[in-house]
Amino acid sequence: MSAPTRTGDRPGGPGQPARPSADASHQDRVLAGLADWQRGVRAQFPILAGTDEAYLDSAATAQKPQVVLDAVQHYLTTGNANAGRGTYRWANRTTDLVSHCRARVADLIGAGEPDAVHLVGGTTEALRRVALDWLVDILADGDEIVVPAADHLANVLPWREARDLAARRGVTVRLVEMPYEPSGDYDLAALAPLVGERTRLVALTHVHHVYGVDMNVHRVRRLVGDDVVLCLDAAQSVGHLPVSAPDLDVDFLAFSGHKAMALSGIGVLWAANRRGPRYAHRGWEGSPHTAGAASLAAAVDWFDATGLDRIEAWTVALGARLTDGLARLPGFQVLGCQDSLTLDSTVQRRHGLVTFRHPAISAADLGFVLAEHGLMVRANAHCQGPAGERESSVRVSLHVYNTVEEVDRLLDVLARLDASSHH
Repeated sequence: MSAPTRTGDRPGGPGQPARPSADASHQDRVLAGLADWQRGVRAQFPILAGTDEAYLDSAATAQKPQVVLDAVQHYLTTGNANAGRGTYRWANRTTDLVSHCRARVADLIGAGEPDAVHLVGGTTEALRRVALDWLVDILADGDEIVVPAADHLANVLPWREARDLAARRGVTVRLVEMPYEPSGDYDLAALAPLVGERTRLVALTHVHHVYGVDMNVHRVRRLVGDDVVLCLDAAQSVGHLPVSAPDLDVDFLAFSGHKAMALSGIGVLWAANRRGPRYAHRGWEGSPHTAGAASLAAAVDWFDATGLDRIEAWTVALGARLTDGLARLPGFQVLGCQDSLTLDSTVQRRHGLVTFRHPAISAADLGFVLAEHGLMVRANAHCQGPAGERESSVRVSLHVYNTVEEVDRLLDVLARLDASSHH
């Protein structure tokens, strides 16, 4: 896949710096209208109090609001026990807590019955469980799996594992690479002829962890038909914007709690159980992450109180402000679809995640200099699959607690770096 740094009409011409938004005032109005609300939201994150550092790496892990920390502290100090193992009061309360967490997650993703929600260690474990606990048993000789090889490795390697396990029992399975447009979007027109009667599963990503755009997965079901299983990595969408699993019409949906303001080590696999055998974990599950369940339930409550629609509006507008600022710096190239850079895009919108590089300054050097200025970003290959970017880059991932001032401060440092690179 060629590096998607396009401009102009999609898919665009040769890589060029992005163009400023034609309607920057619109994003300014959104930010101004939500400014008082956002200040109140930011104040709920104790790690940000009294610091002049800017945390710009929420795609890696999100910070935690006070109510999530309080919920964990309360659980651990008033009734910590194992779930489903005892009949005394603390154990029963913990069992109820885990059930409550599953129900709240079902509410969050519009999934109905909580029995379809399975608590796991995170997105990677969830996708591996689909591959190894479910898919490998139904694969037959000649079957195919469509793999998004320019997405996160967590959505690439499990499908290789399933193929290899099938091969050990004499079953040959072919991995079909998901086609991409030069912009970094899925090429749905090219995907259509690749899906046939032997396609058992298509792996997808909801919001791309490098390009920051919705990958139009809602269109895939119409394209592949009613029989093909769709498995969705929603690590960068759940907790960032409203998500409805039924509306997306996928069969599996996975996300990590730590990217959704809960603790690390807790995640979700939702299984619709509409196609193929009913999903069930293979083997003994062991003790659940009860403190993680407490944190995840509290995070869902916090999203409801705060409003995912407003969270999305803030991060999209803030990301548009960043891309507009980068468009005025001639040395920087923003990765991904150029038509999705601005808030007034009629194609897609970036969800607070912007990745870029500079031809004269390495990503590692950019990351080091930005860290020296108290700007915490990600500067490497971002765990992208083998068909992804061949050069490292800098990723800025914003969340509701980030401010206009932080984005402007970042742009100021980048402007000075860009100017110095020309001397």
